[in-house]
Amino acid sequence: MSDTRIQAGWQGRFYEDFETGDVYKHPYGRTVTETDDVWFTNLTMNVNPMHFNEAYASETEFGERLVNGTFVIALAVGMSVVDVSMNATANLGYDDIRHHGPVFHGDTIFAESEVVSKRESKSREHVGMVTTELRAYNQDGDLVLSLERTPMVLKREHADVSPEQPPGWPEGVGSQPSEGDD
Repeated sequence: MSDTRIQAGWQGRFYEDFETGDVYKHPYGRTVTETDDVWFTNLTMNVNPMHFNEAYASETEFGERLVNGTFVIALAVGMSVVDVSMNATANLGYDDIRHHGPVFHGDTIFAESEVVSKRESKSREHVGMVTTELRAYNQDGDLVLSLERTPMVLKREHADVSPEQPPGWPEGVGSQPSEGDD
């Protein structure tokens, strides 16, 4: 019988890991499809024909439909979770949201976050607040979105993670380490 050895994976950054001025280039780009845009637009009941009416959009200055801006926000924020808020207990705010350029079906979005500031919580000793500037670019390097994001992030000493029970996993699910042969 072989021993099962559970190896630690990425567990995200904790409050202590953030330093003002650090930039995290989030892994993976994501190509926005027409389906993404149409579904999101319908789910959010955004009735602007710019997002779902090709005949209308073809007569605008852009000549085609634009991707719903709130989809671009959601995508960029989602891309940043692995580096910024995997260990967040809450998101406190999204500020200074700016759409710098249009996003079209077929564009691939890349995102990065720069740590703007951090401070310990005055009322909760187990967390600190980290403010980042999130920037999203298209495949041509054009800045299409920026925003400030402030999650409340766990301090390492208060996190209860291990290779056997990483963030989000219930106790006892999946492979467990072997006790060894007697």
